[in-house]
Amino acid sequence: MAQTIPFRIGANAICTDGACGQVTRVIVNPAAREVTHLVVDPKHRHGPGRLVPVDLVDTTTDQIRLRCTLTEFETLRPAQETEVVRDLDPTGHGHPDYVPDLARLLKARGRRPEAPQEVTVDFVPFGEVDIRRSLTVCATDGEIGQVQGLVVEPGGHHVTHVLLQEGHMGGRREVAIPIGAVTKIGTLIIHLSLTKHQVKDLPPVDIDHLAG
Repeated sequence: MAQTIPFRIGANAICTDGACGQVTRVIVNPAAREVTHLVVDPKHRHGPGRLVPVDLVDTTTDQIRLRCTLTEFETLRPAQETEVVRDLDPTGHGHPDYVPDLARLLKARGRRPEAPQEVTVDFVPFGEVDIRRSLTVCATDGEIGQVQGLVVEPGGHHVTHVLLQEGHMGGRREVAIPIGAVTKIGTLIIHLSLTKHQVKDLPPVDIDHLAG
């Protein structure tokens, strides 16, 4: 896989003037099968992660190098957003599971059931999906492993391979699935046209040294 670039989930990310965090998600346009952004979170979760346009990714080996300073990195769009939702309506109007004594119970516990609640969620651009390490890869005959990252062409950022950790504890290995064998990239599962046996026949790869 010469002349390709690995985007490994968990890789360290470095700006031109210092470390900025780790790659926790890779954002993909599933129709074009093209990487559009990387999500870089601070290592110790001080502050929000940032949505890094893939055009800012300079080179990658065992690290992700970004063509921006730490100050410029901080001005990028946050990778999480906070939404305000309302708790259970204490009147029960329009709520099929309303319990008459629930409002009094919440009040006794010091909560206002009608108070707005803030929920933080991961941001994904419209029409795109995020690839994270917990994403399951399924062969035609069942689950085969979990995603470790993606390999892309250096020019157009088109995905060439899906990096997969296959097997169980004590027998795990990493393989690269050709993008042509991927039938669907979903929000929870990546589907393959290969069987488990065909995946097992693929040669193992050293994800840390895929760059051509």
